[in-house]
Amino acid sequence: MSAATTTAVPGPEGAASRFGWALADSWTMTRRELAHWARQPVAVVVNLVFPVMLLLMFTYLVGGGRGVPGDPTEYLVPGMLALTMAFGLEATMLAVTQDLGKGVIDRFRSMPMVPGAVLVGRSAADMLQSVVSLAVMTGVGYAVGWRWHNGAAAALGAVGLLLLLRFAMLWVGIQLAMVAGRPEMVTAVQILVWPVGFLSNVFATPASMPGWLGAVVEWNPMSATATAVRELFGNPGGATGSWAAENAELLAVLWPVAIIAVFFPLAVRKFARLSR
Repeated sequence: MSAATTTAVPGPEGAASRFGWALADSWTMTRRELAHWARQPVAVVVNLVFPVMLLLMFTYLVGGGRGVPGDPTEYLVPGMLALTMAFGLEATMLAVTQDLGKGVIDRFRSMPMVPGAVLVGRSAADMLQSVVSLAVMTGVGYAVGWRWHNGAAAALGAVGLLLLLRFAMLWVGIQLAMVAGRPEMVTAVQILVWPVGFLSNVFATPASMPGWLGAVVEWNPMSATATAVRELFGNPGGATGSWAAENAELLAVLWPVAIIAVFFPLAVRKFARLSR
């Protein structure tokens, strides 16, 4: 055990070698998570289909984009893209808690491996799946009549903000999973994500809500991302003239960065203390 701990961080070669060591370990863990996709294709398909079902339901059955002039689909689809980045975290949370329950993480920690590589690998695999999910949702949105109007560069910027939100929410999920500790607790913890998703401007404009509620909604991190993405796509945003609405692109960066700054070190520290 002591030998493994000694070789986990190669010191003499310097920072560049340690960085390369960390990348190699993280890539190994990423490949492990990707291999699970091939063994669990149903779970992957369910994670892709669920947001599509939500989009179709709110487009054709429930209705979305209330309070916005013009085609409500152009308001709803960018909001649903943002919402998709918050949902689906239960798969990552379950994977973390299952590894904890089976002692897999303890075995990894006993190996000559950079601390935190398991978490980085898990997050990298999740981000790859998020890219696929965004591609599927964009295609479905296009099929139901949504379009973007500001060119490829702005569209890529919107995708970048969406993935930044996902990365932030992912570390919240990883931290909560390690706090929960058991797979059966994941469902209870996952419920905490729903208020963040629905107490936002994904489906309706803050102007269509009671004044106090609209103010709360505008400062939701997901509302900031949804508004910024609408602006970049050239879709109607239902702007209210508030500071939060006028500076949505700034908040769409600051909110996720702040969340990552809090939950990333918490998750890494919690992981390091699991077997102590």
